[in-house]
Amino acid sequence: MMYLHVGNNRNIRVRDIIGIFDVDNATRSSVSKKYLSESEKRGLVSSAAEELPKSFVLYRTEDGCRICFSPLSPQTLKGRLNGK
Repeated sequence: MMYLHVGNNRNIRVRDIIGIFDVDNATRSSVSKKYLSESEKRGLVSSAAEELPKSFVLYRTEDGCRICFSPLSPQTLKGRLNGK
């Protein structure tokens, strides 16, 4: 099984990843902001670090979808997925 390390010993199973998003770009959209806000209210958001996030990963769980904020850039996370 392959995992993506998203920061501070936090790993997400690769096959469960739906998307990796840039925090700055994604939060410009009112739809994205609303989705993130609603997900946080429902307890579906976690963070891989105390630092300001640069990206977030949307992934599947047995209960639905969750979000994990990461201090790593989307490019870094995508590079890790591609083995670079």
